[in-house]
Amino acid sequence: MTTKGSCMCGSVKYEFTGGPAVKAICHCTDCQKWSGGVYTTNVGVPRTSFTLLSGKNHLKTYDGTGDSGKINKHYFCSNCGSSLYTELEVVPTMVFIKAGGLDGGKADLGSVDVELYVKDRVGFLDAVPGAKQDPKMEY
Repeated sequence: MTTKGSCMCGSVKYEFTGGPAVKAICHCTDCQKWSGGVYTTNVGVPRTSFTLLSGKNHLKTYDGTGDSGKINKHYFCSNCGSSLYTELEVVPTMVFIKAGGLDGGKADLGSVDVELYVKDRVGFLDAVPGAKQDPKMEY
């Protein structure tokens, strides 16, 4: 199975093979700032299954420092500003793709495995039934 994704303007395109290793919502304050919303919805895939297909010249990064003290490298399109994916030094074997960039309706993950940083979840949201509730990010 191959899943494709892209930015809003179509300049950056990527794909991953196989299913996600994890489907996660992150409520951390960095993800709130990164998305402009109250959380991000992510699919974690092995780096070896992720391929950038086009748009390398439009890809920009921003390095934030996570609670671990390690770098969270955020990738976005310099043309349209779409948040695309994040590489975490604390989980070097994975890429965390923003589900909203997945093509063909794939942003509907069907279920969520874990909610991360629930300590930062805004008060008007409830826990996702059946999802592990992690106060931070335990990997």
